[in-house]
Amino acid sequence: MQTILEQLRQQFRSAIADVYSTDADPVVVPTQNENFGDYQCNAAMALAKTQKLKPRDVAEAIKARIGQNDLIDRLEIAGPGFINVFISPQWIGKHLNALTGAERLGVERTGHPETVVVDYSGPNIAKEMHVGHLRSTVIGDASARVLAFQGQNVIRQNHLGDWGTQFGMLIAHLRTQGVSPVSGGAIADLEGFYREAKKRFDDEPLFQNEARATVVKLQSGDAETLAAWRTIVDETRNHFQPLYARLNVLLRQEDERGESSYNDLLKPVVDDLKASGHAIESEGAIGIFIDGEKKPPLIIEKTGGGFLYGTTDLAALRYRINELHAKRIIYFVDSRQAQHFSQVFRTAEQVGWAAGVKLEHAAFGTILGKDNKPFKTRSGDTVKLKALLDEAEERAQKIVDEKNPDLSIEQKHAIARAIGIGAIKYADLSKDRTSDYVFDWDTMLAMEGNTAPYLQYAHARIRSIFRKSGDLTSVSGVSITLDSPHEIGLAKHILRLGEIIDSVARELKPHLLCAYLFDLAQKFSGFYENCPVLKSEEPTRSSRLALCDLTARTIALGLDLLGIEHPEQM
Repeated sequence: MQTILEQLRQQFRSAIADVYSTDADPVVVPTQNENFGDYQCNAAMALAKTQKLKPRDVAEAIKARIGQNDLIDRLEIAGPGFINVFISPQWIGKHLNALTGAERLGVERTGHPETVVVDYSGPNIAKEMHVGHLRSTVIGDASARVLAFQGQNVIRQNHLGDWGTQFGMLIAHLRTQGVSPVSGGAIADLEGFYREAKKRFDDEPLFQNEARATVVKLQSGDAETLAAWRTIVDETRNHFQPLYARLNVLLRQEDERGESSYNDLLKPVVDDLKASGHAIESEGAIGIFIDGEKKPPLIIEKTGGGFLYGTTDLAALRYRINELHAKRIIYFVDSRQAQHFSQVFRTAEQVGWAAGVKLEHAAFGTILGKDNKPFKTRSGDTVKLKALLDEAEERAQKIVDEKNPDLSIEQKHAIARAIGIGAIKYADLSKDRTSDYVFDWDTMLAMEGNTAPYLQYAHARIRSIFRKSGDLTSVSGVSITLDSPHEIGLAKHILRLGEIIDSVARELKPHLLCAYLFDLAQKFSGFYENCPVLKSEEPTRSSRLALCDLTARTIALGLDLLGIEHPEQM
């Protein structure tokens, strides 16, 4: 089903073209206050300037051209020339009934799918994932889910930090200690060895030489060194893959394409950039002065040889365009890397590698502690992601044990996992990704407010209505009748799902979906308090049960797109 917003934009665009012979943006948006209608057209003010007319006169002319139709109940002009749109309750009822048996709840797949590469998570080999990886992982995953649901050809890419000097350093240290990387070793032990190796590299010139020699062996394909490297990579994967499973994140081993994957592509990138005249030598290094000669360049080859992150990112970008045929490439990386990605993107565009491809850095802010500083443990260490998820489940378990003592142990564990992990993810996803946010256990686990537990409970509460009704059969085919303003308001909100999905896919901001779901749960609460369901007579009873079912399915679909579980019982 075409969204209401799309239909209104078409109607207003056509009316403006008929009256003023111009293809102007109709500027149709949802209203912020339901007293002023459901949608609002704000085009009159801009048109008034170009047409040299009064905004209200322009608004009147557009209103007269559109008139009343099946979709629009009435139009009202407010203020200097806003056109408030009231959607027809009859239209709402007709289209809502079409959703009762629709798996996708009326959300159409895009008619023009494109290949979208989504780069997210990116843990570092030989290190444990920590809280700093959370935002990239969950925001990237939710956005990828939404894009895939929309019908895009989504290719997930986990850009692992699995190459470079640090591996020569680590392997050399393990050898001098008489330790071989062995399958089954603990990631914490590996990280401890890494810290020791880094200290030696900083303090011991002889060890520096040995580490660099080991890097050369690794890059030249020495069998023994490569075997040690592969074991380290495998052991790190054994750490982060279970975390992805716990987080319900859709990243598989086949989605991994780390820095090592582009090793053979780095020299051709540099050679091509030098040949094109875009890369020049400066103080022994090779750089691209994309911001001018007086600004720091994007260094792609170090003095004395060796490549950097910029080289790898350009190689990855070119691979994604040429081999994966991407038309949109999205990087979920924190905002501190904004300048780096700006330079990489502009370089690729200037050279002509990214013609017709949309490059996006979906930057995000920092997770803060209650002291408004980056979130740390009490001892000042970085919070490990595994420890964070463990604590989330433990805290949720206490809540479940207190509120549902009669459930089986298996049920309580499953619900605690869904609540705890969901709370962590939703606390992040519900914030505008461009902002920092304060990590607060009490807030994220609250059963009230814009939290995962509140939405999970809203879904479980609706499912309980059907258990109480004694009729667990499908309500598809039941005709929904909208009589109460609370029914109409809830129905209108359900029909906005497609608009929200389009917005998330366009802006890469899952918090828009979170806000929609929270509003939906609140509207359902108002409906349920004012419109008896099980105590109503037929056919009102069945109609309201069908509306309840649609609401629960909408919440469930929304939570699925966020990667959050929705238990049937809480």
